[in-house]
Amino acid sequence: MSNDHYDAVILGAGPGGEVAVNTLAKAGRRLALVECELIGGECTNWGCIPTKTLLRPPDLRGQTRRAAGAGESTLDFGPLASYRDYMVSDHDDSGRVARYEARGVTVVKAAGRLDGPGRVVTEDGRALDADAVVVATGASAVVPPIPGLREAGFWTNREITSLDAIPESVVFIGGGVVSVELSQFLARLGCSVTIVQGPDRLAEREEPRVGELLAEMLGEDGVEILLGRRAVGVRRDGDTRIVELEDGGEVRGAAIVVSTGRRPRTQAIGLESVGIHAGRRGIEIDERCRAGEGVWAIGDVTGIAMFTHVAKYQGRVAARDILGEPARADYRAVPRVIFTDPEVASVGLTEDEARAAGLDVVSATIDLPTAIARPYTYEQDPRGVLSVVVDRRRGVLVGAWAVAPLAGEWIHQAVLAIRAEIPVSVLTDTIAQFPTFSEAFGVALRALPAESQLVDQAAGARFDREEDGVVTT
Repeated sequence: MSNDHYDAVILGAGPGGEVAVNTLAKAGRRLALVECELIGGECTNWGCIPTKTLLRPPDLRGQTRRAAGAGESTLDFGPLASYRDYMVSDHDDSGRVARYEARGVTVVKAAGRLDGPGRVVTEDGRALDADAVVVATGASAVVPPIPGLREAGFWTNREITSLDAIPESVVFIGGGVVSVELSQFLARLGCSVTIVQGPDRLAEREEPRVGELLAEMLGEDGVEILLGRRAVGVRRDGDTRIVELEDGGEVRGAAIVVSTGRRPRTQAIGLESVGIHAGRRGIEIDERCRAGEGVWAIGDVTGIAMFTHVAKYQGRVAARDILGEPARADYRAVPRVIFTDPEVASVGLTEDEARAAGLDVVSATIDLPTAIARPYTYEQDPRGVLSVVVDRRRGVLVGAWAVAPLAGEWIHQAVLAIRAEIPVSVLTDTIAQFPTFSEAFGVALRALPAESQLVDQAAGARFDREEDGVVTT
């Protein structure tokens, strides 16, 4: 076994690991990157990048249906699949490996694990000693213990995003983001789609109204949604998979896709050798992403928020801490987007979460076509809802959600407002471009109930409701 010493070893080359490597490399550190699968991890190869590539043409089709004077666009899966393959480099990471090595980073394409303080060993016989180890091993799809599921055969996000042809029918078990986004994609390409969801609504982490709006939009595309219906068994009938439901019903599909969450990859990576004991939710870290002496953890393996943007953020925080720079993670304003048509975007706390945290909050929900002009210039029969949650005592925004076109882009106005604690009096006095969807934030905040009498402590000002001709719900 050969020994090499590094300033830092990064165990896992997903988005978080890559950000950590790039940040440390710019500072001139000697680095090793250990990855047993593909550089770029889940997001680049089987998650965010292929899914958003696949979703764009069906999204465009929905837009042309609603835009005045535009004919409905056609869809051709062959060229789309080819472009998807291009976007994931045909699952060939040799180019990425070469670029890192050209910058002086040692890339080890093998499974690795901690082997005591400051030491990582790999299955190909290398021992990597380091002043710092960053654990970025990600998460894997949870496969529920449904009798007959493994025998019948199933897909996860990896198989469904690597399709060579559109199946005749698909049954999704679970109503997660994978199910919601890809069910609309498949339905618009002519596939018969059913979602079997044990809980009584979609998007469980969001406000109940968000789940209702999601169900409505998917229903318009012909997706069958079975809420409060738990899968208890699976069997095959020739090439057909049959999902047996708790209430005695059955659902048939050519393929089954499991979308019941993800579990941090903490097993077999040697955490016990450095005194770290991960729980079911992942590796516990502090605000500097430290997991133990000389060990940092970032991304999905921490279980804090399984988003690529959080992993990248934590990668920056951990790298800066390793470099001796001041860095503290703040998760108050993490955006959450479901890339359906229209998009679902949210940030911060829901109203119930805010009250559970002891905040005295007030909220307003507005119908965008009633409140602003942009929905009408964007499409016929316009859609859109925006809701804001405000801390009454501090006079600042603490949460927001929207179901509307391009919501994943303009939700960042709320992201910045929450993160910087911008006073509501400033937000309502900000001049928004007309006509835009962003204009809705000022309208929604001015639509807060008059009795709230918010106090903006930073500005020492009081303000009441202003009339914008808005119908609030």
